[in-house]
Amino acid sequence: MWLTCLRTDKFKNGVLSVSLLTRLCRENAAKNALIPSVLRRGTKRFPDMDALAARLDDLYGASIEPVVRKLGEIQSVGFAASFADDRFIPSGGTLLEDVAGLMGEMLLSPNTRGGLLLPQFVDSEREKLLEDIRARVNDKISYSRYRLSELMCVAEDYAVDASGTEDEAESIGYVPLTRHYHELLAASPIEIFYVGSASAERVESAMREALLALPRGELDEDIGTDIRMNTLEAETRYFTEEMDVGQGKLCLGFRLGSCMEDPDIAAIRVMNAVFGGYASSKLFMNVREKLSLCYFASSGVDILKGVMLVVSGIEFDKYDQALAEIFAQLEAVKRGEITDKELASAKASVGSALLAAADSDGALESFWLSQNVQGLEYGPEELAALVDDVTKADVIKAAQGVECDAVYFLKGTGHVEAEDDED
Repeated sequence: MWLTCLRTDKFKNGVLSVSLLTRLCRENAAKNALIPSVLRRGTKRFPDMDALAARLDDLYGASIEPVVRKLGEIQSVGFAASFADDRFIPSGGTLLEDVAGLMGEMLLSPNTRGGLLLPQFVDSEREKLLEDIRARVNDKISYSRYRLSELMCVAEDYAVDASGTEDEAESIGYVPLTRHYHELLAASPIEIFYVGSASAERVESAMREALLALPRGELDEDIGTDIRMNTLEAETRYFTEEMDVGQGKLCLGFRLGSCMEDPDIAAIRVMNAVFGGYASSKLFMNVREKLSLCYFASSGVDILKGVMLVVSGIEFDKYDQALAEIFAQLEAVKRGEITDKELASAKASVGSALLAAADSDGALESFWLSQNVQGLEYGPEELAALVDDVTKADVIKAAQGVECDAVYFLKGTGHVEAEDDED
């Protein structure tokens, strides 16, 4: 278990999270995603959600929620708590210890019968998980991004969503889920994060006590992300699907390539910002504003996996033009056709986003979990300073090895249903 503790008086609330890390794989992703929701239904001391809610009310309205995340090809499942900092509690108090203890109960002492998770809890939460999985298609932008990742990385674990698949979720029963729950507890490395005014020694003591009953077996050291430097095939792969939509979704998947051999995180972030990450980017200013080839267009990088995804909304008949222009804007970045204004705007946007994360307790929790998984030790302020030092040459170098692996196009059938499109 690893503890990251940020001591600060900046926030009125403290944040505490416990994340179990395991390999992202199709067979187990849905079971892993289901476990924290089932555990959140009740403990031995507080056997149902009403009892848990009453206990949280006693803790000055604290919240403890299940969290499921995808970090490259690592799946993170657990709980995140938000609670009033002890500075704002009458006569001080031990709210940190109380919240940590309740979180430990949820994780290690669930309400069971005969040692098995309650079937009614499992069945109910499984149906909610299935509803969430089936509802992916309702948000066409997120669905298109998901389908691109699934098709582009078909031979890799990255193709799996953090919630798993519908087929796997449907088959989950309470007996095999109980067995998998115990296996997950015994084998998963654990990341603990805290931000608030308490000392690191106090947080460590609270968490040691809360997790005293944690079973430990042989840890699964075989977790991590396989970064593919090149594309799956020699030529870009193209995929098209039809659906009743009024606006096409054109999505492109790129491998970051050679820059991932020794990644310059700051330069990669700025390169993405120049290309399509923000409103000052080439995709926004040229493909959307100047040429009016799309309703929206943006890019995002997943440095843990070494991929960059572009998502855009277009008229169906502008597919060829929009695709060609997106490629053209990337080539412009590779050639160094970057103005001083574009570079300055990109750096300012990335830096501002990082500094904003430093001012949010929840964003800090997500940031440090990602940093810890990557083995990085600098915070958002330090990364923002590195971003400020990025040069045009650094951006060009980061862009040089980027290659398009797959293109996904979601187009209409002519029978249009209402959809939430982004303008």
